[in-house]
Amino acid sequence: MKFYMPTRVYSEIDCVAHHAAELASLGTHALIVTGRSSRNNHSLNDVTAALQAHGISAAIFDRTEENPSVETVMAARSCGLEAGSDFVIGIGGGSPMDAAKAVAVMMKHPDANWTLLYEKTQVSALPVAAVPTTCGTGSEVTGVSVLTRTDLGTKVSITHKVFPQIALIDGKYLLTAPHQIILNTAIDALAHLIESCINSQADTFSDMAVFAGLRLWCQCRPYLDKNTALTPDAAQNLMNAASLAGMSIAQNGTTIPHALSYLLTAQAGIPHGAAVGAFQANYLALADAERKQAVLDAAGFDSTEQLGKWIAERAPIHVDDSLLARSAEAVLHNPAKLRLCPYPVDKQILAQITSIETDSP
Repeated sequence: MKFYMPTRVYSEIDCVAHHAAELASLGTHALIVTGRSSRNNHSLNDVTAALQAHGISAAIFDRTEENPSVETVMAARSCGLEAGSDFVIGIGGGSPMDAAKAVAVMMKHPDANWTLLYEKTQVSALPVAAVPTTCGTGSEVTGVSVLTRTDLGTKVSITHKVFPQIALIDGKYLLTAPHQIILNTAIDALAHLIESCINSQADTFSDMAVFAGLRLWCQCRPYLDKNTALTPDAAQNLMNAASLAGMSIAQNGTTIPHALSYLLTAQAGIPHGAAVGAFQANYLALADAERKQAVLDAAGFDSTEQLGKWIAERAPIHVDDSLLARSAEAVLHNPAKLRLCPYPVDKQILAQITSIETDSP
């Protein structure tokens, strides 16, 4: 068994202010990689104030799009190099945090082409801090960075593991998020927990994070079941569930549903949480009966059919059968994801997993 978690994690209200000194100790000049929403939820203000309190200046790159591209990473690198930054802070959902990790690699190697991100050699990176503002990817506690490859028309993880040195988790940033964003990202967290449990790498240590995350996630179901505003405690619990889910996939990785989702997001514009969520019920239905039931019990569902209906009602997708077929074909040529599935996968199995509820005509 193994469990590797090098990120220092702090989770509390006003987390950034409380740990400002530790954040500022990462370097002498920060590059903040974020999107537009960090100005609305005050996370960007909190981070810049924390840095300024310790005499640290920052450059701000706030043009990170959903599912960031390698071109965005290179633009952010240019911003950081011009400013003389020596550490990177990702603020936002998975997109800015994933981008920040890739930027940290490219800034450490200022003369390299973006293809360095996909070379199978170990490379170093600048220090990274992560401040999540959604309850989905868990990128604040993983080494993974998934980027859109416009040359391939899909999303691909970089080959290098870049764990943030510090993660600052504050549920108050979630309180102003649109309800659909909360739903999509919460479904992404659930997907991470399911895929980490129904996984050939699963063991006692990863199960520790999985089932703690599922129990926290289940406590927040009343706020996800209805369009009900989160309380501060529920927001913190959802953020913590997402981080536990991130710790889970940091050990085991994601498997078939995530692999199926990439083309749906890159080519049909389906939000990541909705895309991965669409395949969870059928993926879980084929799992070992005891583990399947343990997941359902912890998440608060009576059956995989109920789980599938719950997800489809809250994060419906619009996709045609041809794209689903191409996604399934891509998975058959993805040995890394196939190895992580604990049961044999062939065309017939993928046909069962991709027989999902959609809104296609």
